Amino acid sequence: MKRSFIVLPLLAGGLLLSGCVSKKQFAELQTNHKQLQADYQQAQVRLAESRANVKSLEERLAEARKTNAELREAYAALQGSLDKSLQQNSQGNVNISKLVDEINASNRFIKQLVETKSKSDSLNMVLTNNLTRSLSRDELKEVDIQVLKGVVYISLADNMLYKSGSYEINDRAGETLSKIAKIIMDYKDYDVLVEGNTDPVPISRPNIRNNWDLSALRASSVVQALQNNYGVDPRRLTAAGRGEYNPVASNDTELGKQRNRRTQIIITPKLDQFMELIDQAPESAEE
Repeated sequence: MKRSFIVLPLLAGGLLLSGCVSKKQFAELQTNHKQLQADYQQAQVRLAESRANVKSLEERLAEARKTNAELREAYAALQGSLDKSLQQNSQGNVNISKLVDEINASNRFIKQLVETKSKSDSLNMVLTNNLTRSLSRDELKEVDIQVLKGVVYISLADNMLYKSGSYEINDRAGETLSKIAKIIMDYKDYDVLVEGNTDPVPISRPNIRNNWDLSALRASSVVQALQNNYGVDPRRLTAAGRGEYNPVASNDTELGKQRNRRTQIIITPKLDQFMELIDQAPESAEE
């Protein structure tokens, strides 16, 4: 392209010098010269555009290579995370399986406890019915019978058993004690504890030092009545006094004091007997 522009002026000059070029030819040469200059300018523009495109492409290529490297790093990180997750998931499956086994074992234990409790409740209900069916309504007002975990608690009011402020058994206690003796005889292999209790009001009687003495003497009176009058084996009987130190109600009221002045007859099976009773508890009573 440059050679054309150099040659043309030389030719034009040569022609002019030689005097052989006509005006028409000279005008055509000028037109060609202008066209060549225009073509040259366009070629320069296209060259600049091409160089810009090449630079842009190089930049895009570099950016694409950078992005590709970042994607490779991200892929490697994801692969590592996936491998770690798979490993943890495998360990997690082991832990979950172990937890499920523990839950199943716990459920079996709870079911066993519920079944045992149901049988125990059935036993308690049967024993309570057997104990109370021989007592009259008036006697039930002064006799509180409970069965807890196979242990029978018979609580008697002091005015039902003893003369006022005394440990001697009164006349009207005989019928009730006879019925309780029958209950004790029905459960002939059970141990029997007779426990005396008082309120905190000090006792003032000859030969009775305090409420400890009074509660123990009252228990002893009941034990001896059961033995001597109703034929209960004395080897099964124990007399104990707890004085004022095992209250079941507040001593701030007269009613509370009356409840605390009680004598409890506690009929207790031995452990092996209790388990046998649990096994023998009737299924119908569970409903």
